[in-house]
Amino acid sequence: MLLLSTDGSTTMTEVQIGPDAAPPSDRALELVGGAYDLHVHLAPDVMARSAYDDEAARRFAEVGMAGMVLKSHYVPTAERAALIRRFVPQTDTLGAITLNATVGGLNPLAVEIAAREGAAIVWMPTVDAANETAGRMDLPPDANVPVWARLQQDLRRRGFATPPVPVVDGDGRVLPELLDVLRLIAEHDLVLATGHLHRDEIFAVVAAAVDVGVTRIIVTHPEFPSQNLAPADQVALAERGALLERCFTTPNTEKVAWDVMLRHIRHCGPAASFLASDLGQTTAPPVQHGLAHFADRLLAEGFSEADIRTMAVGNTRRLLGR
Repeated sequence: MLLLSTDGSTTMTEVQIGPDAAPPSDRALELVGGAYDLHVHLAPDVMARSAYDDEAARRFAEVGMAGMVLKSHYVPTAERAALIRRFVPQTDTLGAITLNATVGGLNPLAVEIAAREGAAIVWMPTVDAANETAGRMDLPPDANVPVWARLQQDLRRRGFATPPVPVVDGDGRVLPELLDVLRLIAEHDLVLATGHLHRDEIFAVVAAAVDVGVTRIIVTHPEFPSQNLAPADQVALAERGALLERCFTTPNTEKVAWDVMLRHIRHCGPAASFLASDLGQTTAPPVQHGLAHFADRLLAEGFSEADIRTMAVGNTRRLLGR
């Protein structure tokens, strides 16, 4: 099977690391010790996941990880995170909110409540982003799409189709309700993540966020097919102060070639990137091993231990203020 790279070239895909794969090396586990995984999908959820919150928290502690952020496309997770911190205090488990239709889209009240409950990250729309069509179009059964896209399609068939959640108007200007949300993110010193927005939307949102005083910004998986940001765009966003999220799942599920992601990291520099797993799928390796598997790949490709520590530990802790 061939993958199309962003420069138009093709590359052979590689064997995916699955749930029964060998664990990462001790060296890699040591390098990501003390890191936070800012992007994990766990149970309870509306789709099958590889582990429950408490199971993952215990496993994170066992391998020396500092913490994780629970992401759901559909519900806020700060309450879940608070319970896990109480019962598994060894792991700093944090919650988030994603501004899809199920929370009212760009809903300032939902953001305010999430902030008061201790949420760490506010994601812009993902499954309901105007740019994200995977759940709104008919796809062949063998299409390489995330599990949430199948869920979105099922909801649509059952009459629960929702219009996309816009963040800009027809002229590309940010919407007033987006500005309200961004002001709350700044007021509560939360982390903004750009979700599944289009390239132009990402630039508009980042510029508006900086203008209203948001200080911690994530460009969500820039290699993901619905983002697919060019290296020059990634550099420009990093120059605005954003950090680029490099998700292990994106190349591991063959949505982008490994060489493309690695080239992007080198182009932007490790100081502008951080590692995340985006794991929790039942076909994926255990969530606590995501960053270490990523580290093993980076070591094999010639990245230094210092660069890996910067991306896995230094930048993830800096984003959370830890």
